[in-house]
Amino acid sequence: MFAPFTGSGLGLPYWETYIASVAGGSLSATIFYFFSEVILKYSHRKKVEELERSIKEGKAVKKKKIFTKTNRTIIKVKHSLGIVGICFFGPLFLSAPIGSMIAAKFYGKMKKTYPLIILGMFVNAVVTTALAYLIF
Repeated sequence: MFAPFTGSGLGLPYWETYIASVAGGSLSATIFYFFSEVILKYSHRKKVEELERSIKEGKAVKKKKIFTKTNRTIIKVKHSLGIVGICFFGPLFLSAPIGSMIAAKFYGKMKKTYPLIILGMFVNAVVTTALAYLIF
């Protein structure tokens, strides 16, 4: 979201800043989209191991709340924006890695998710680069 502002500040032409923004965002989104399942499985396995170790050591195991305020907010956003909103706005407002991982978690089984993320990168780069060059 903020990369185009550095390009305009350095005096780079619009098209160079745009291409750099798209390339960086798309590469990051691709890596994290396709490896998000591995990362999420690893995280889940670590949590299970920690729980089992706590039980073996006799420590009191605190159950995590399922319906937290954050979880409710995430589900509301998912239902209100849908796949297009998550794929376009997730990488823009959160970051390319986090937004693409969220899109993969919610909509990873759908074939149109990854192309929508990449399309979102192109559209978001046009908007943010234009804003950077209009402001500076």
